[in-house]
Amino acid sequence: MAKAEGLKLSFCPPDAIRTDILEPIPYTGNDQKITLDYPEFSAVCPYSGLPDIARITIEYIPNRTIIELKSLKYYFISYRNVGIYQEDMTNRVYEDLKGILSPKKLKITTVYNIRGGIETTCIMGEI
Repeated sequence: MAKAEGLKLSFCPPDAIRTDILEPIPYTGNDQKITLDYPEFSAVCPYSGLPDIARITIEYIPNRTIIELKSLKYYFISYRNVGIYQEDMTNRVYEDLKGILSPKKLKITTVYNIRGGIETTCIMGEI
């Protein structure tokens, strides 16, 4: 039997996600679509314990605030050891950013690296 057969690595629960570090910045400009692209996202598949790698695209039309980018990066890094399904992660990012920014419109798209021959894309919201 292979040494890795049946091995499951430990991971943290979703309450380890650091929403407290998301920092809004005041915005007073005109309506514009802001697009943020983060190609280095990683979390852990709670089924296998293996890493899930994704590209996250955030599109939003701000209301009165925009997101401070360094805080967003640290927020994403806080997922690194968290066990969360791909669909739940997409929904979680959508709800967290919607709650902190109250944007006029928000869309989150995640494209996960291929696993088992299947590429997964999840989309929440619309612009």
